[in-house]
Amino acid sequence: MGVTKEDVEAAVAAALSPTHLVVTDTSGGCGASYEIEVVSVKFEGKRLLDCHRMVNTALAPLMAEIHAVSIKALTPAQAQPKPQPEPAAAADKSQQA
Repeated sequence: MGVTKEDVEAAVAAALSPTHLVVTDTSGGCGASYEIEVVSVKFEGKRLLDCHRMVNTALAPLMAEIHAVSIKALTPAQAQPKPQPEPAAAADKSQQA
């Protein structure tokens, strides 16, 4: 068998010390395609491209067996839920338009 979800999780966790990590095998079980959502303080002050490069570097030893990787890399602040407007405020805005 190819790369496992646990292999990907271990590689990313060791390199980035994430506060949140979700790895999903999107290949149907063969280990060739993964979606990765990772939140790490190591992304602070970095451009998105640099964050993706950090994840790819962590996965470098496994990439010979992985066909595709989708990465969502966030800082802890970016991962916080955005406050939703209150329904009354939304209704007021629609009436003013």
